[in-house]
Amino acid sequence: MTTSGEAPDRLEGTVLATLVCWFLGLGSLVSWNSMLTIGDYYYQLFPHYHPSRVLTLVYQPFALGTMAILAYNESKVDTRKRNIAGYILFCLSTFALIVLDLATSGKGGIGNYIGICAFVGAFGVADAHVQGGMVGDLSFMRPEFIQSFFGGLAASGALTSGLRLMTKAAFENSENGLRKGTMLFLGISTFLEFLCIFLYAFVFPKLPVVKYYRSKAASEGSKTVTCDLAAAGIQKQEIQKADDDANPQRLTTKQLFYQNIDYLMDLFLIYVLTLSIFPGFLYENTGEHQLGSWYPLVLIAMYNVLDLVGRYVPLIKFIKLESRKGLMIAILSRFLLIPAFYFTAKYGDQGWMILLVSFLGLTNGYLTVCVMTVAPKGYKGPEQNALGNLLVLFLLGGIFAGVALDWLWLIGSTAKF
Repeated sequence: MTTSGEAPDRLEGTVLATLVCWFLGLGSLVSWNSMLTIGDYYYQLFPHYHPSRVLTLVYQPFALGTMAILAYNESKVDTRKRNIAGYILFCLSTFALIVLDLATSGKGGIGNYIGICAFVGAFGVADAHVQGGMVGDLSFMRPEFIQSFFGGLAASGALTSGLRLMTKAAFENSENGLRKGTMLFLGISTFLEFLCIFLYAFVFPKLPVVKYYRSKAASEGSKTVTCDLAAAGIQKQEIQKADDDANPQRLTTKQLFYQNIDYLMDLFLIYVLTLSIFPGFLYENTGEHQLGSWYPLVLIAMYNVLDLVGRYVPLIKFIKLESRKGLMIAILSRFLLIPAFYFTAKYGDQGWMILLVSFLGLTNGYLTVCVMTVAPKGYKGPEQNALGNLLVLFLLGGIFAGVALDWLWLIGSTAKF
Protein backbone atom coordinates (compact mmCIF):
# COMPACT_ATOMS: atom_id res chain seq x y z
CA MET A 1 0.00 0.00 0.00
CA THR A 2 1.27 3.46 -0.87
CA THR A 3 2.07 5.47 2.21
CA SER A 4 3.76 8.56 0.78
CA GLY A 5 3.27 11.19 -1.83
CA GLU A 6 0.15 13.08 -2.78
CA ALA A 7 -3.20 11.47 -2.23
CA PRO A 8 -4.90 10.33 -5.43
CA ASP A 9 -7.85 12.42 -6.57
CA ARG A 10 -10.22 9.49 -6.11
CA LEU A 11 -9.95 6.85 -3.40
CA GLU A 12 -12.47 4.06 -3.00
CA GLY A 13 -14.85 4.57 -0.11
CA THR A 14 -14.58 8.38 0.09
CA VAL A 15 -18.34 8.98 -0.07
CA LEU A 16 -19.10 6.26 2.48
CA ALA A 17 -16.32 7.56 4.75
CA THR A 18 -17.84 11.05 4.59
CA LEU A 19 -21.23 9.65 5.60
CA VAL A 20 -19.72 7.61 8.43
CA CYS A 21 -17.87 10.71 9.69
CA TRP A 22 -21.19 12.56 9.74
CA PHE A 23 -22.83 9.80 11.77
CA LEU A 24 -19.88 9.57 14.16
CA GLY A 25 -20.18 13.32 14.69
CA LEU A 26 -23.87 12.85 15.39
CA GLY A 27 -23.04 10.25 18.04
CA SER A 28 -20.41 12.48 19.64
CA LEU A 29 -23.03 14.92 20.91
CA VAL A 30 -26.42 13.23 20.64
CA SER A 31 -26.35 12.16 24.30
CA TRP A 32 -25.43 15.60 25.57
CA ASN A 33 -27.87 17.35 23.24
CA SER A 34 -30.51 14.97 24.57
CA MET A 35 -29.89 16.39 28.04
CA LEU A 36 -30.19 19.95 26.77
CA THR A 37 -33.34 19.27 24.78
CA ILE A 38 -35.25 17.49 27.56
CA GLY A 39 -34.58 20.41 29.87
CA ASP A 40 -38.32 21.06 30.18
CA TYR A 41 -38.74 17.62 31.81
CA TYR A 42 -35.95 18.25 34.32
CA TYR A 43 -37.37 21.69 35.11
CA GLN A 44 -40.61 19.91 36.02
CA LEU A 45 -38.76 17.50 38.33
CA PHE A 46 -36.27 20.01 39.77
CA PRO A 47 -37.80 23.49 39.43
CA HIS A 48 -35.47 25.09 41.99
CA TYR A 49 -32.16 23.52 40.90
CA HIS A 50 -31.58 25.34 37.55
CA PRO A 51 -31.03 22.10 35.58
CA SER A 52 -29.91 23.61 32.25
CA ARG A 53 -27.21 25.65 33.96
CA VAL A 54 -26.12 23.15 36.64
CA LEU A 55 -25.93 20.13 34.33
CA THR A 56 -23.90 22.09 31.80
CA LEU A 57 -21.57 23.29 34.55
CA VAL A 58 -21.16 19.69 35.80
CA TYR A 59 -20.47 18.37 32.30
CA GLN A 60 -17.71 20.76 31.32
CA PRO A 61 -15.07 20.23 34.07
CA PHE A 62 -15.09 16.49 33.37
CA ALA A 63 -14.78 17.10 29.62
CA LEU A 64 -12.07 19.75 29.98
CA GLY A 65 -10.03 17.90 32.60
CA THR A 66 -10.09 14.63 30.68
CA MET A 67 -9.27 16.43 27.43
CA ALA A 68 -6.28 18.18 29.02
CA ILE A 69 -4.85 14.82 30.14
CA LEU A 70 -5.46 13.21 26.75
CA ALA A 71 -4.05 16.18 24.81
CA TYR A 72 -0.87 16.10 26.92
CA ASN A 73 -0.45 12.37 26.20
CA GLU A 74 -1.93 12.31 22.69
CA SER A 75 1.09 10.67 21.04
CA LYS A 76 0.88 7.73 23.49
CA VAL A 77 -2.88 7.14 23.39
CA ASP A 78 -4.16 4.69 20.79
CA THR A 79 -6.93 6.37 18.81
CA ARG A 80 -9.01 3.23 18.29
CA LYS A 81 -9.17 2.31 21.98
CA ARG A 82 -9.83 5.94 22.91
CA ASN A 83 -12.75 6.45 20.53
CA ILE A 84 -14.42 3.10 21.14
CA ALA A 85 -14.17 3.64 24.91
CA GLY A 86 -15.81 7.05 24.48
CA TYR A 87 -18.74 5.77 22.43
CA ILE A 88 -19.30 2.86 24.83
CA LEU A 89 -19.36 5.29 27.77
CA PHE A 90 -21.85 7.51 25.94
CA CYS A 91 -24.10 4.51 25.26
CA LEU A 92 -24.00 3.16 28.82
CA SER A 93 -24.49 6.56 30.46
CA THR A 94 -27.50 7.40 28.29
CA PHE A 95 -29.07 4.03 29.06
CA ALA A 96 -28.33 4.58 32.76
CA LEU A 97 -30.45 7.76 32.70
CA ILE A 98 -33.43 5.65 31.61
CA VAL A 99 -32.75 3.08 34.33
CA LEU A 100 -32.44 5.81 36.97
CA ASP A 101 -35.73 7.40 35.97
CA LEU A 102 -37.54 4.04 35.97
CA ALA A 103 -36.02 3.07 39.33
CA THR A 104 -37.19 6.32 40.93
CA SER A 105 -40.57 6.33 39.14
CA GLY A 106 -39.80 9.73 37.65
CA LYS A 107 -39.67 11.51 40.99
CA GLY A 108 -37.57 14.53 41.89
CA GLY A 109 -35.40 14.91 44.96
CA ILE A 110 -31.76 15.64 45.62
CA GLY A 111 -30.67 12.00 45.38
CA ASN A 112 -32.10 11.61 41.90
CA TYR A 113 -30.56 14.93 40.89
CA ILE A 114 -27.10 13.90 42.10
CA GLY A 115 -27.43 10.65 40.13
CA ILE A 116 -28.26 12.56 36.96
CA CYS A 117 -25.28 14.86 37.57
CA ALA A 118 -23.00 11.80 37.90
CA PHE A 119 -24.06 10.45 34.51
CA VAL A 120 -23.68 13.90 32.99
CA GLY A 121 -20.11 13.91 34.30
CA ALA A 122 -19.61 10.60 32.47
CA PHE A 123 -20.86 12.33 29.30
CA GLY A 124 -18.06 14.86 29.75
CA VAL A 125 -15.40 12.15 30.04
CA ALA A 126 -16.81 10.40 26.95
CA ASP A 127 -16.91 13.65 25.00
CA ALA A 128 -13.21 14.30 25.64
CA HIS A 129 -12.34 10.79 24.44
CA VAL A 130 -14.44 10.93 21.28
CA GLN A 131 -14.29 14.52 20.11
CA GLY A 132 -10.55 14.94 20.65
CA GLY A 133 -9.80 11.49 19.27
CA MET A 134 -11.94 11.91 16.17
CA VAL A 135 -10.73 15.43 15.38
CA GLY A 136 -7.11 14.35 15.78
CA ASP A 137 -7.73 11.30 13.59
CA LEU A 138 -9.57 13.17 10.84
CA SER A 139 -7.15 16.12 10.82
CA PHE A 140 -4.66 14.15 8.70
CA MET A 141 -7.32 12.96 6.27
CA ARG A 142 -9.44 14.90 3.78
CA PRO A 143 -10.83 18.30 4.92
CA GLU A 144 -14.33 17.19 3.94
CA PHE A 145 -14.13 14.40 6.54
CA ILE A 146 -13.64 16.80 9.43
CA GLN A 147 -16.25 19.14 7.95
CA SER A 148 -18.69 16.23 7.77
CA PHE A 149 -17.87 15.23 11.36
CA PHE A 150 -18.65 18.73 12.59
CA GLY A 151 -21.76 18.74 10.45
CA GLY A 152 -22.82 15.62 12.33
CA LEU A 153 -22.15 17.35 15.65
CA ALA A 154 -24.57 20.10 14.68
CA ALA A 155 -27.03 17.60 13.20
CA SER A 156 -27.24 15.93 16.61
CA GLY A 157 -28.67 19.17 17.99
CA ALA A 158 -31.12 19.58 15.12
CA LEU A 159 -32.17 15.92 15.32
CA THR A 160 -32.70 15.96 19.09
CA SER A 161 -34.69 19.20 18.84
CA GLY A 162 -36.89 17.75 16.11
CA LEU A 163 -37.44 14.49 18.00
CA ARG A 164 -38.20 16.42 21.19
CA LEU A 165 -40.83 18.54 19.49
CA MET A 166 -42.43 15.42 18.00
CA THR A 167 -42.43 13.45 21.27
CA LYS A 168 -43.80 16.47 23.13
CA ALA A 169 -46.62 16.80 20.59
CA ALA A 170 -47.32 13.06 20.59
CA PHE A 171 -47.58 12.74 24.38
CA GLU A 172 -48.74 16.23 25.34
CA ASN A 173 -52.29 15.24 26.26
CA SER A 174 -51.54 11.85 27.78
CA GLU A 175 -50.93 11.10 31.43
CA ASN A 176 -47.25 11.61 32.29
CA GLY A 177 -46.80 12.62 28.66
CA LEU A 178 -43.65 14.64 29.28
CA ARG A 179 -41.97 11.70 30.98
CA LYS A 180 -43.03 9.19 28.31
CA GLY A 181 -41.67 11.42 25.58
CA THR A 182 -38.39 11.80 27.45
CA MET A 183 -37.97 8.04 27.90
CA LEU A 184 -38.62 7.39 24.21
CA PHE A 185 -36.21 10.15 23.36
CA LEU A 186 -33.40 8.75 25.54
CA GLY A 187 -34.03 5.28 24.14
CA ILE A 188 -33.47 6.52 20.59
CA SER A 189 -30.29 8.30 21.69
CA THR A 190 -28.96 5.08 23.29
CA PHE A 191 -29.58 3.17 20.05
CA LEU A 192 -27.75 5.82 18.00
CA GLU A 193 -24.73 5.57 20.31
CA PHE A 194 -24.70 1.79 19.87
CA LEU A 195 -24.65 2.23 16.09
CA CYS A 196 -21.65 4.55 16.41
CA ILE A 197 -19.72 1.84 18.27
CA PHE A 198 -20.41 -0.58 15.40
CA LEU A 199 -19.55 1.93 12.64
CA TYR A 200 -16.27 3.03 14.18
CA ALA A 201 -15.12 -0.45 15.21
CA PHE A 202 -16.06 -2.45 12.12
CA VAL A 203 -16.82 -0.17 9.14
CA PHE A 204 -14.70 2.98 9.22
CA PRO A 205 -11.21 1.42 9.61
CA LYS A 206 -11.72 -0.94 6.65
CA LEU A 207 -12.52 1.74 4.07
CA PRO A 208 -9.66 2.06 1.53
CA VAL A 209 -9.46 5.85 1.79
CA VAL A 210 -9.17 5.63 5.59
CA LYS A 211 -6.51 2.92 5.37
CA TYR A 212 -4.56 5.10 2.94
CA TYR A 213 -4.44 8.14 5.20
CA ARG A 214 -3.70 6.13 8.33
CA SER A 215 -0.89 4.29 6.57
CA LYS A 216 0.48 7.63 5.41
CA ALA A 217 0.31 8.96 8.99
CA ALA A 218 2.15 5.85 10.23
CA SER A 219 4.85 6.42 7.60
CA GLU A 220 5.29 9.93 9.02
CA GLY A 221 5.84 8.59 12.53
CA SER A 222 2.35 8.38 14.03
CA LYS A 223 1.98 5.76 16.76
CA THR A 224 -1.71 6.40 17.45
CA VAL A 225 -3.05 4.58 14.38
CA THR A 226 -1.45 1.17 15.00
CA CYS A 227 -4.56 -0.62 16.30
CA ASP A 228 -6.75 0.92 13.60
CA LEU A 229 -4.40 -0.33 10.88
CA ALA A 230 -4.32 -3.77 12.49
CA ALA A 231 -8.14 -3.80 12.55
CA ALA A 232 -8.08 -2.98 8.85
CA GLY A 233 -5.99 -6.08 8.13
CA ILE A 234 -2.59 -4.42 7.68
CA GLN A 235 -0.01 -6.79 9.10
CA LYS A 236 2.12 -5.96 12.10
CA GLN A 237 5.28 -6.26 9.98
CA GLU A 238 4.01 -3.58 7.59
CA ILE A 239 3.22 -1.26 10.49
CA GLN A 240 6.64 -1.88 12.02
CA LYS A 241 8.33 -1.14 8.70
CA ALA A 242 6.45 2.14 8.41
CA ASP A 243 7.57 3.04 11.94
CA ASP A 244 11.20 2.16 11.18
CA ASP A 245 11.23 4.22 7.98
CA ALA A 246 9.47 7.20 9.52
CA ASN A 247 11.20 10.52 10.04
CA PRO A 248 11.10 11.06 13.80
CA GLN A 249 11.30 14.84 13.42
CA ARG A 250 8.02 16.55 14.28
CA LEU A 251 7.02 19.76 15.92
CA THR A 252 6.42 19.54 19.63
CA THR A 253 3.03 20.32 21.13
CA LYS A 254 4.51 23.54 22.53
CA GLN A 255 5.68 24.61 19.07
CA LEU A 256 2.28 23.82 17.59
CA PHE A 257 0.67 25.87 20.36
CA TYR A 258 2.72 28.98 19.57
CA GLN A 259 2.29 28.62 15.82
CA ASN A 260 -1.50 28.31 16.11
CA ILE A 261 -2.34 30.39 19.17
CA ASP A 262 -4.70 32.58 17.12
CA TYR A 263 -6.69 29.55 15.91
CA LEU A 264 -6.85 28.21 19.46
CA MET A 265 -8.11 31.56 20.77
CA ASP A 266 -10.60 31.69 17.88
CA LEU A 267 -12.28 28.49 19.10
CA PHE A 268 -12.09 29.57 22.72
CA LEU A 269 -13.83 32.87 21.99
CA ILE A 270 -16.46 31.31 19.71
CA TYR A 271 -17.65 29.01 22.48
CA VAL A 272 -17.24 31.47 25.35
CA LEU A 273 -19.86 33.63 23.67
CA THR A 274 -22.14 30.82 22.53
CA LEU A 275 -22.28 28.99 25.86
CA SER A 276 -22.73 32.20 27.84
CA ILE A 277 -26.13 32.39 26.11
CA PHE A 278 -27.02 28.82 25.12
CA PRO A 279 -28.83 27.03 26.70
CA GLY A 280 -29.25 28.58 30.17
CA PHE A 281 -30.23 32.08 29.07
CA LEU A 282 -32.73 30.67 26.57
CA TYR A 283 -34.48 28.62 29.27
CA GLU A 284 -34.48 31.09 32.14
CA ASN A 285 -34.01 34.66 30.87
CA THR A 286 -36.35 34.83 27.87
CA GLY A 287 -39.47 35.55 29.82
CA GLU A 288 -41.24 33.97 32.76
CA HIS A 289 -40.38 30.29 32.54
CA GLN A 290 -43.48 28.15 32.21
CA LEU A 291 -43.30 24.41 32.71
CA GLY A 292 -44.32 22.66 29.52
CA SER A 293 -43.92 25.82 27.41
CA TRP A 294 -43.06 25.36 23.74
CA TYR A 295 -41.10 28.62 23.53
CA PRO A 296 -37.73 27.43 24.98
CA LEU A 297 -37.92 24.30 22.80
CA VAL A 298 -38.45 26.44 19.70
CA LEU A 299 -35.46 28.63 20.60
CA ILE A 300 -33.24 25.57 21.14
CA ALA A 301 -34.46 24.06 17.85
CA MET A 302 -33.78 27.27 15.89
CA TYR A 303 -30.26 27.47 17.30
CA ASN A 304 -29.52 23.84 16.43
CA VAL A 305 -30.94 24.00 12.89
CA LEU A 306 -29.01 27.18 12.02
CA ASP A 307 -25.85 25.78 13.63
CA LEU A 308 -26.20 22.82 11.26
CA VAL A 309 -26.72 25.08 8.25
CA GLY A 310 -23.71 27.19 9.22
CA ARG A 311 -21.42 24.16 9.20
CA TYR A 312 -22.21 23.50 5.54
CA VAL A 313 -21.86 27.10 4.37
CA PRO A 314 -18.01 26.79 4.11
CA LEU A 315 -18.53 24.20 1.36
CA ILE A 316 -19.25 27.21 -0.85
CA LYS A 317 -15.61 28.10 -1.48
CA PHE A 318 -15.96 31.80 -2.26
CA ILE A 319 -17.62 32.54 1.09
CA LYS A 320 -15.37 30.33 3.20
CA LEU A 321 -13.28 32.52 5.50
CA GLU A 322 -9.64 31.39 5.61
CA SER A 323 -7.80 34.59 6.54
CA ARG A 324 -6.40 34.39 10.06
CA LYS A 325 -7.02 38.10 10.64
CA GLY A 326 -10.49 37.91 9.08
CA LEU A 327 -11.47 35.02 11.35
CA MET A 328 -10.39 36.88 14.47
CA ILE A 329 -12.29 40.05 13.45
CA ALA A 330 -15.46 38.06 12.72
CA ILE A 331 -15.24 36.18 16.03
CA LEU A 332 -14.67 39.30 18.10
CA SER A 333 -17.58 41.01 16.33
CA ARG A 334 -19.94 38.32 17.64
CA PHE A 335 -19.57 39.73 21.15
CA LEU A 336 -21.95 42.49 20.08
CA LEU A 337 -24.61 39.81 20.50
CA ILE A 338 -24.34 40.12 24.30
CA PRO A 339 -25.99 43.58 24.52
CA ALA A 340 -28.29 42.56 21.68
CA PHE A 341 -29.63 39.60 23.67
CA TYR A 342 -29.90 41.63 26.86
CA PHE A 343 -31.96 44.45 25.35
CA THR A 344 -34.06 42.07 23.23
CA ALA A 345 -34.97 40.01 26.31
CA LYS A 346 -35.84 43.19 28.19
CA TYR A 347 -37.64 45.21 25.52
CA GLY A 348 -38.11 43.10 22.37
CA ASP A 349 -40.65 40.50 21.33
CA GLN A 350 -40.29 36.81 20.64
CA GLY A 351 -39.68 37.28 16.90
CA TRP A 352 -36.51 39.30 17.50
CA MET A 353 -35.30 36.73 20.04
CA ILE A 354 -35.76 33.90 17.53
CA LEU A 355 -33.83 35.93 14.93
CA LEU A 356 -30.93 36.52 17.33
CA VAL A 357 -30.81 32.86 18.37
CA SER A 358 -30.75 31.83 14.71
CA PHE A 359 -27.83 34.18 13.99
CA LEU A 360 -25.99 32.86 17.05
CA GLY A 361 -26.30 29.30 15.75
CA LEU A 362 -25.42 30.19 12.14
CA THR A 363 -22.21 32.01 13.07
CA ASN A 364 -21.22 29.36 15.62
CA GLY A 365 -21.37 26.57 13.04
CA TYR A 366 -19.79 28.56 10.21
CA LEU A 367 -16.80 29.87 12.17
CA THR A 368 -16.14 26.52 13.90
CA VAL A 369 -15.79 24.68 10.59
CA CYS A 370 -13.69 27.45 9.05
CA VAL A 371 -11.15 27.25 11.88
CA MET A 372 -11.14 23.46 12.15
CA THR A 373 -10.55 22.86 8.43
CA VAL A 374 -7.94 25.58 7.91
CA ALA A 375 -5.73 25.13 10.99
CA PRO A 376 -4.29 21.61 10.27
CA LYS A 377 -3.17 22.43 6.71
CA GLY A 378 0.55 22.08 6.00
CA TYR A 379 1.47 19.75 8.86
CA LYS A 380 2.46 16.08 8.92
CA GLY A 381 0.08 13.42 10.25
CA PRO A 382 1.39 13.24 13.85
CA GLU A 383 1.43 17.05 14.05
CA GLN A 384 -2.11 17.31 12.71
CA ASN A 385 -3.28 14.80 15.32
CA ALA A 386 -1.61 16.80 18.11
CA LEU A 387 -3.02 20.08 16.78
CA GLY A 388 -6.49 18.56 16.51
CA ASN A 389 -6.35 17.67 20.20
CA LEU A 390 -5.20 21.18 21.09
CA LEU A 391 -8.05 22.69 19.09
CA VAL A 392 -10.63 20.56 20.89
CA LEU A 393 -9.00 21.38 24.26
CA PHE A 394 -9.45 25.11 23.66
CA LEU A 395 -12.95 24.55 22.28
CA LEU A 396 -13.92 22.78 25.51
CA GLY A 397 -12.13 25.47 27.52
CA GLY A 398 -14.28 28.07 25.80
CA ILE A 399 -17.41 26.07 26.56
CA PHE A 400 -16.46 25.83 30.24
CA ALA A 401 -15.76 29.56 30.51
CA GLY A 402 -19.00 30.33 28.68
CA VAL A 403 -21.01 28.11 31.01
CA ALA A 404 -19.49 29.86 34.04
CA LEU A 405 -20.26 33.30 32.57
CA ASP A 406 -23.82 32.16 31.81
CA TRP A 407 -24.52 32.39 35.54
CA LEU A 408 -24.04 36.16 35.32
CA TRP A 409 -27.36 36.34 33.45
CA LEU A 410 -29.02 34.61 36.40
CA ILE A 411 -27.26 36.68 39.08
CA GLY A 412 -27.26 40.10 37.48
CA SER A 413 -30.08 40.15 34.96
CA THR A 414 -33.68 40.99 35.67
CA ALA A 415 -34.57 40.73 31.98
CA LYS A 416 -38.19 39.66 31.46
CA PHE A 417 -40.67 40.22 28.75
